[in-house]
Amino acid sequence: MAARMKMTSFLPRNLSVVIRPLQYRDLDGIERLTQESFAASSEKEAEIAMQQMHWLRRWFGFLKFLSWFPNPLQYRFCAYVAEQGRTLLGIVQVSPFNKTRSTWRVDKVMLNRAFEKQAVGSQLLRHCFESILEARTWILEVNVNDKQALALYRQNGFQRLAELTYWEISPDSLAELAKNEPDLPNLLPVSNADAQLLYQLDTQSMPPLVRQVFDRQTCDFKTSLFSALTNAIAQWINRSEVVSGYVFEPQRKAAIGYFQLKIDRKGEESNVAHLIVHPAYTWLYPELLSQLARITQDFPQQPLQLSTADYLSEGEEYLEHIGANRIEHTLIMSRSVWHKVRESKFVSLEGIQLPEVLQGLQPARKPIPGGMSWKAHQQISTQGKRSPKTSSSENISLPQHKCNLEISNNKEPIDKSQEKSGGN
Repeated sequence: MAARMKMTSFLPRNLSVVIRPLQYRDLDGIERLTQESFAASSEKEAEIAMQQMHWLRRWFGFLKFLSWFPNPLQYRFCAYVAEQGRTLLGIVQVSPFNKTRSTWRVDKVMLNRAFEKQAVGSQLLRHCFESILEARTWILEVNVNDKQALALYRQNGFQRLAELTYWEISPDSLAELAKNEPDLPNLLPVSNADAQLLYQLDTQSMPPLVRQVFDRQTCDFKTSLFSALTNAIAQWINRSEVVSGYVFEPQRKAAIGYFQLKIDRKGEESNVAHLIVHPAYTWLYPELLSQLARITQDFPQQPLQLSTADYLSEGEEYLEHIGANRIEHTLIMSRSVWHKVRESKFVSLEGIQLPEVLQGLQPARKPIPGGMSWKAHQQISTQGKRSPKTSSSENISLPQHKCNLEISNNKEPIDKSQEKSGGN
């Protein structure tokens, strides 16, 4: 065992691995890695992965063209590969998590089993950390049972942020929920004008650390015209439909609940829902789920999938109460990135002489004398003494500074009786 550990410790030094962006000639190797990675998974997951590969082959040229200039789809597919000679060692796919691109997400990491996974995976991840400078934080989602992936991510500085549980509600349970009339009098459709309300709801429904890592802004809850068109085309091609709404509280003038439901009209895949509930209004879980169940009754009967976070325990308790099944338990991990700043050269203070230090404190040019001289001030004071008036006011103009200096001499008359008493 010790000899094995010693051999693998020197393996990264001997590897001459090249990290570069994905090219079209790498698709055959990526397809082999996909088949190896999903060999132990279910048939449905493997089929979805192969469908994504076919989609990538079809649109690779167009996606590569879009990555050359700023546009909403510039980072639609951003991937890097590790190559040794002509052998593909692994691939990493990343994407921005928010619209400000301050937080990035590791979408996928696939590695060749014939090589050292930890070494190749670390090189791929660190290349992303160093090349994408605008990313201040990185996040990813990994299954809690995937020990190799957890070891790789922890080795590269990722730490636990939150836990997610994926649930599935059967069609029979949805039919039972649809019988209940939801009490949602202020249920409104979502538009760009409600982005500020949804942003406040999103920030209030998560802990401060998660909020800081996600770093979502109001723009993340707005839909541009280009995104609306692309989503409409995708829904038409995939024969799907997206329904969303939020619950408005008129007294607080705030959103207290939100849902988004993606429905498959073909009836081949499960419907997917996303819920956000304010922590002070947890009674909305039964009402919103009843609303979702009523919407799904108008389409082919399919299970409903949704996820809950560990910091929203009320939602998990209600899903367990209605008999929802746990299908997956994942871990959200995060990592902060500190990019190196070019350090200034260290200067020793021992060899510095005092005149050299004080030289920087000397004025850059000779001082300019002021516009008022002492002679003028003495003439003004003597004129004030000779003036019989009780108060005098004269203006002296200073054309260099464009301001007026006002000097006033106020003297009170002295009573003769006081002078005599003072003399006595």
